[in-house]
Amino acid sequence: MSNRKFNVAVVGATGAVGEQIVNLLEKRDFPVDKVKFLSSPRSAGTLINFKGQQIPVEIATPDSFEGIDIALFSAGGDVSKELAPHAVRHGAVCIDNTNAYRMEPTAPLVVPEVNSDKIAEHQGIIANPNCSTIQMVAALKPLYDKYGISRIIVSTYQAVSGAGSRAIDELNRQSAAILHGEEVQPDLLPVGSLPVKHQIAFNAIPQIDKFQDNGYTLEEMKMVRETKKILGDESVDVTATCVRIPVVYGHSESVYVELKKDYDLEEIRNLLASAPGVTLVDDPAAQLYPLASEAAGKPDVFVGRVRRDLGNSRGLNLWVVSDNLLKGAAWNAVQIAEIIAANAE
Repeated sequence: MSNRKFNVAVVGATGAVGEQIVNLLEKRDFPVDKVKFLSSPRSAGTLINFKGQQIPVEIATPDSFEGIDIALFSAGGDVSKELAPHAVRHGAVCIDNTNAYRMEPTAPLVVPEVNSDKIAEHQGIIANPNCSTIQMVAALKPLYDKYGISRIIVSTYQAVSGAGSRAIDELNRQSAAILHGEEVQPDLLPVGSLPVKHQIAFNAIPQIDKFQDNGYTLEEMKMVRETKKILGDESVDVTATCVRIPVVYGHSESVYVELKKDYDLEEIRNLLASAPGVTLVDDPAAQLYPLASEAAGKPDVFVGRVRRDLGNSRGLNLWVVSDNLLKGAAWNAVQIAEIIAANAE
């Protein structure tokens, strides 16, 4: 990393992902000169401890970014659409955690272990992919490079923290009510849908985000579109089913992938074991495989249950788990910021 220091803004600093970004900037000793923590008026004035200083949160406005070099956004798509262009106008590079710019042709969609070379192509905005997409492509990239991929079928089991702190509260509240024999009153999940809400405690909700005209949800279509863009290959067929489950942290995925070439299963394991940011946990005889409870709080993508498909000799089944707030959001964004800092003149 260069000796230069950077003025950094974190937009949405008091949210679940924003808090993780702040923690990582401090833990990683990112070369910060000055830092701004920005949020909605509701959180303005909150004090955040950063490197021994109590820094007040400010209201995010178009003029908040004067003098800022790197702005990390995690405050919702509408905020990013409104404020990111102003940050760019002031000369900042924006790393956006929302869906606002992911499919914009001028905004690279980056997972550092997969396509860090795209960072240099930015025109002011770099998009962080969806959390469920990030962990899947990180696991599949070494296989894509070695064998090629023709088809991906993924089913996700996603933690409630992906829907924000209110969803965590709802899971805890409903769980306590059920355990005490009380009536459950769902009022949040699924987010962004019709007024109908469903119980999440002791349940699985096969809907994340709004349904689209094709019968898939927006979360599922994010995985389809983003995977193609990140791999730079529109020929890969992708289909997804995304499910919300009563886990607080850590998304789990059952991934079926059809490779274009014959493969050796041990070579697959070796590729995964040596892939950057991937940890192989695959010893079924000892009942060792990735668990959301063990991935929580860790930056890696964990892969296990590696096995050849029974009906297609080029088919492969994997179980992929990662902390959705870390690698799925905050850590991926900070990784991008570190690459920008390392390459700065």
